[in-house]
Amino acid sequence: MTDPQIALMMLGIFIFCVFLGFPIAFTLMAIGIAFGYYAYFDPGRMWRSYNRLEDDAGLWDSVSLWVEGFYNNRIFDLFVNQTYTVISNEVLTAIPLFLFMGYIVERANIVDKLFSTLAVASRNLPGALGVAALITCALFATATGIVGAVVTLMGLLALPQMLRLRYDHSFAAGIICAGGTLGILIPPSIMLIVYAAASGVSIVRLYAAALLPGLVLVGLYFTYIVVRAILNPNLAPKPTEEEVPAVPFGKLMWMLATSFLPLAILILSVLGSILFGLATPTEAASIGALGGILLAIAYRAMTFDRLRESVYLTVRTTAMVCWLFVGSYTFSAVFSYLGGEHVIAEFVQSLDLTPIQFLIVAQLIIFLLGWPLEWSEIIIIFVPIFLPLLPMFGIDPLFFGVLVALNLQTSFLTPPMAMSAYYLKGIAPPNIKLTEIFKGVLPYCGMVLIAMVLMYVYPQIVFSLPEAFYGPQR
Repeated sequence: MTDPQIALMMLGIFIFCVFLGFPIAFTLMAIGIAFGYYAYFDPGRMWRSYNRLEDDAGLWDSVSLWVEGFYNNRIFDLFVNQTYTVISNEVLTAIPLFLFMGYIVERANIVDKLFSTLAVASRNLPGALGVAALITCALFATATGIVGAVVTLMGLLALPQMLRLRYDHSFAAGIICAGGTLGILIPPSIMLIVYAAASGVSIVRLYAAALLPGLVLVGLYFTYIVVRAILNPNLAPKPTEEEVPAVPFGKLMWMLATSFLPLAILILSVLGSILFGLATPTEAASIGALGGILLAIAYRAMTFDRLRESVYLTVRTTAMVCWLFVGSYTFSAVFSYLGGEHVIAEFVQSLDLTPIQFLIVAQLIIFLLGWPLEWSEIIIIFVPIFLPLLPMFGIDPLFFGVLVALNLQTSFLTPPMAMSAYYLKGIAPPNIKLTEIFKGVLPYCGMVLIAMVLMYVYPQIVFSLPEAFYGPQR
């Protein structure tokens, strides 16, 4: 077999192992080291260690030199260097800080007050509780970036309220599932930080580029909820005075000031300091983590147990992301050294695709990968395969990254592997069927496709803010 054929076999074995359910980070490292031993094998280096054996050498010395000869392969140097590269990556430093901010905010009892306030403030809108749930999900998802946490918590808070007010099961479930995924796209998104580290794109430009598409998607969701509630009032009956009582204007303003404003100010201060160049993403994440602690203290929700749990979850999630990077870097280095990337590039060139056709094919592949894999695995492992192909088609990696972030919304919403639906089903009342949840999330997949088409047709949705803040990209 030739080296490129071995590289393709390496990729095939990895995909096979993923579908068998092996841990992805350690599978990447194991396959990368195993095939890398072959790729970087140098008989001269190995025998230099063996030749130091003497006839009268003791057993321990013999074993030691044989072990040294076995490990005298550059793949082990590569693995150590890649590990150090990941750990010292300044962009990735922001991830544990943003995660810590999210976990602290999740435990600060802010979300229940925010939802109650928005339910009262929007009571005269069609689908009032749905609108309140969407806005709460958007803010909470932006603050945490953790889909499972947002869907689960909002399922516990908002879903019982909507069911109590006779909302259609599918309609209510779809709002929570779709709103919970918005943190993947809207800055300060952890996914965008991971993409920036994998692609080398400026994280501040990426945040600016993703802001308008994120707001467009929220606007589409909002429009869908209101229009459906107007066309079919039985989906979201208007609450009576007894169910959601009106409150005086002054009291409503105080409720907003004590529930909506603190979280909004925290998010805007973090995002604004990044976009306006007042702080690096890591510094802004530090501000956000400190702000989350202060919010928890202000809401009298800070306890040692909650702090310890937040630290533990932060360390666990950060370790997962970092080991994925180590495995991916090792795997991709060996794959490229064996000529795998060259084979893929030649194959794509032979298809004679236009840039639009390439984007559609790439996004379709990422969409399909979103069924069995998490977004972190897709961004760290598979997106780098597409990145070297972008210059061939004249596609900006900034534009590609925002498209991927939009596309990954669907990976949480598309049956049969819609993880948002499973998160919600896990805490929903027994009478809520999984098929009802699937029915509710499908229209939001259509909203995502509309947003992607709008980006194709009007790319300035992506490029206008980065160019306005930082000038044209060189």
